[in-house]
Amino acid sequence: MIKTLRHYYESDTAEAHAFRYALLAFDLATVAFVIVSSFLSRALWIEAVDAVIGVVIVADFAARYALSGEKIRFWTRPATWADLVAIASFLAPIAGEGLGFLRILRTLRLLRTYQLLARLRRDFVFFRRHEDVVIAAINLGVFLFVMTGLIYATQVRINPQINNYADALYFTVTTLTTTGFGDITPKGEFGRMLSVAIMIFGVTLFLRLAQVLFRPTKVRYECKTCGLSLHEADAIHCKHCGAVVHIDTEGLS
Repeated sequence: MIKTLRHYYESDTAEAHAFRYALLAFDLATVAFVIVSSFLSRALWIEAVDAVIGVVIVADFAARYALSGEKIRFWTRPATWADLVAIASFLAPIAGEGLGFLRILRTLRLLRTYQLLARLRRDFVFFRRHEDVVIAAINLGVFLFVMTGLIYATQVRINPQINNYADALYFTVTTLTTTGFGDITPKGEFGRMLSVAIMIFGVTLFLRLAQVLFRPTKVRYECKTCGLSLHEADAIHCKHCGAVVHIDTEGLS
């Protein structure tokens, strides 16, 4: 059993990569479901889907725990606690379905795994050429959606201005961009503190994304001498050690 799990979660075979792509697709579908269901009245079918998603997360969580070589350290990882919150919110909606939005943190963790990143570089030319931009945009998106989920979960019952994720997303974006129209305002001290966190950390992420978008594009190529992995697109020598580098190029700028 452990051997089979290790094959699907850690090996470099085609079916293992397909399995990890399926996990990523499941995460994205779960985020879409959380958004859509926030516009609908709670119904039996929604709670049934919640339960199915929760069971899948539990199965994945148990598999990763079984494969973990350091059981104690496993419980200290932020991704572990994010999964536990997501499991609780999907299996017990009374705990606050809004916190299910922390599920998107798992998507970030999956994209950070070496095997999936290597496969994305191999399978998609766009990702290979613009990996830094894609990762920066994902980081910003994760922050945006997590903050939106927290605003929704903490304000939906006490703030008549926030009725669904669209309202919470609108408030989060206007706060993140420091536009601040003022037509939606948070209630309570915790809501105000969340707004402060969005402004402080969100602006930093925006600046980071802008820096990645507008700085000169670099390519990934590991120098055989010193190991430097980022080089200018037209480099013929490593700027760290001076060794000759043979970067594959199609002659495109």
